[in-house]
Amino acid sequence: MSVMKPMLSATDAARRKTRRFILLAFAIAALGFVVIAAGGINDNLVYYWTPKDLHAAGDKAYGATIRLGGMVAAGSIRQRGGSGVEFDVQDGTAVVHVKSSGVPPQMFRDNIGVVVEGTMTRGGTFESHRLMVSHNNQYEAPKDGHTMDSKEIEKLMRSTENL
Repeated sequence: MSVMKPMLSATDAARRKTRRFILLAFAIAALGFVVIAAGGINDNLVYYWTPKDLHAAGDKAYGATIRLGGMVAAGSIRQRGGSGVEFDVQDGTAVVHVKSSGVPPQMFRDNIGVVVEGTMTRGGTFESHRLMVSHNNQYEAPKDGHTMDSKEIEKLMRSTENL
């Protein structure tokens, strides 16, 4: 005995075909999104850390792209050959030595808030390819012995977020 399948009308067949196409398109789009997100997201992450955070991170700090924020330690600025500069960044509790390859901004000086972007090396030096200073339109000289607290550092980092 043979079982007969009911015949589908032309509109039912078209609906099924359209539904299959839409489901297949969504599945392909979702798969593409997952592949792109999982494959490239780690390469594009930039961490905002203070010198204290950098020291506490241990091996996680090496090789990662980091924006390090703090104050330029007084008396630490040294010109390198060419356009580079070396200096120390401090946050009141820890200090990180920075070697920057770029030309420093005109406002760069001792005791100014900075954010440097680069990577930490196993030698204990932060290699920076980008140096940004924090300033507003009102100049106020820092007081002697002034150190940045965590709120000031967070404000500094937020001010350079879209740079």
